[in-house]
Amino acid sequence: MDNFVGWLNNVLWSPPLIIICIVVGLFFSFATRFLQLRLIPDMLRQMFKGKSSDAGISSFQALSVALSGRVGTGNIAGVATAIGLGGPGAVFWMWLIAFVGAATAYVESTLAQIYKVKQDGEYRGGPAYYIEKGTGMRWYGIVFAVATIISLTFLMPGVQANAIAEGLNNAFGMNKILTATIIAVLLGIIIFGGVKRIAGVAQFVVPFMALGYIIVALIIILINFSEIPAVFALIFKSAFGAEATFGGIVGSAISWGVKRGIYSNEAGQGTGAHAAGAAEVSHPAKQGLVQAFSVYIDTWFVCTATAFMILFTNMFSTKAPDGTYLFNKMGTADPGPQYTQAAVESVLPGFGSGFVAISLFFFAFTTIMAYYYMSETNVAYLTRGKNNRWAILAIKIVSMAAVFYGCVKTSEVAWAFGDTGLGIMVWLNIIAILILMKPALVALKDYERQKREGKDPVFDPEPLGIKNADYWVEKKTEDKQEVS
Repeated sequence: MDNFVGWLNNVLWSPPLIIICIVVGLFFSFATRFLQLRLIPDMLRQMFKGKSSDAGISSFQALSVALSGRVGTGNIAGVATAIGLGGPGAVFWMWLIAFVGAATAYVESTLAQIYKVKQDGEYRGGPAYYIEKGTGMRWYGIVFAVATIISLTFLMPGVQANAIAEGLNNAFGMNKILTATIIAVLLGIIIFGGVKRIAGVAQFVVPFMALGYIIVALIIILINFSEIPAVFALIFKSAFGAEATFGGIVGSAISWGVKRGIYSNEAGQGTGAHAAGAAEVSHPAKQGLVQAFSVYIDTWFVCTATAFMILFTNMFSTKAPDGTYLFNKMGTADPGPQYTQAAVESVLPGFGSGFVAISLFFFAFTTIMAYYYMSETNVAYLTRGKNNRWAILAIKIVSMAAVFYGCVKTSEVAWAFGDTGLGIMVWLNIIAILILMKPALVALKDYERQKREGKDPVFDPEPLGIKNADYWVEKKTEDKQEVS
């Protein structure tokens, strides 16, 4: 099995996918006239606008759910892995994929809003919905939905759970079976409460956990203030092979930077689009912009905080592809939470290990919650018009079992399965949004036109030539009836 998973990952994460992710992000950046720079003030305003309704969640709640999926173990363990296997230069490539990925996140999240549906009294949206409605290829939507359920229920939760167990064991010597039991029980309490409870927990936990983590990183940076130029030079030189120690692994820096960048910020993966489709907004572009900024929060803020803590303290080791060490400060410790724990501990003795373990718990646990929500959305897609109570119950139980198992298996196996799930989803979603990009670009032009006219943009798909946006057509009819 391990050999098969390794072979499959080599296929899924071959150089073509890495090139495609960068090229697609660049293409969307040019197509949107670099909205990720032009519209940052608008992104910030839209984050706190809009209110939840009986059917949908607010923009901020949708942002929090999306961030709970994005800000996870990839921000701590994933960054350490990228540095351990790709060197400090991998951090630059994570930054780059976040910049171009923000445009990709806008496109997929706007599509999720355009083609969302009101199902069983709740808004549902995401790649499976926009693939079917936008292309007419229901079979493609079904393939994505099935792949997503498998990935987010069976494969990827184990990465998050394993990181929690490793972090708590390293910091407090906590038994992994006990950790597994606690995580599974807490997850059950939240997911059995439904989408509203997931959104409520996310909007409370996510801002505080991210802010606290960044504050500690800033303390470490300030203590090592004189090293700032040297660290930036190390990152940029290593990214392009100009640094003697890491010059021979530029390919690994690009590969691991892009892979871990996508794993962390999820741009192009389609996961963030699920939360975007659940938001209550007057125009799809509004939520698209909010989700674009969430990529920045994830990578430029939280991932960078981890990278700086590790690099400012030199608490890392980097291996060449042949297994020899290019730099070794961490001995035989596997790249992961231990690097970040050692970094904080070296500056704040007696505090660092426990702080990172607790941060990792919240980061990874909220991601597991988000994974469940996305799995449920795809089950809802597959069972429209049918009684799906038993199917929903099944994925709740499987999700709890998956995190329990993930806590006790090795980190190498956990990451291998996680990479497999992510690779499948990225391939399917990237192809879909390339086919479907036009409605998202049209929606952006319509949004900006209405803004220039001094209006609060309201979406009407029919004059724009966007078909099968049934929710919005029905909403327009309902609004007219209310007025009359």
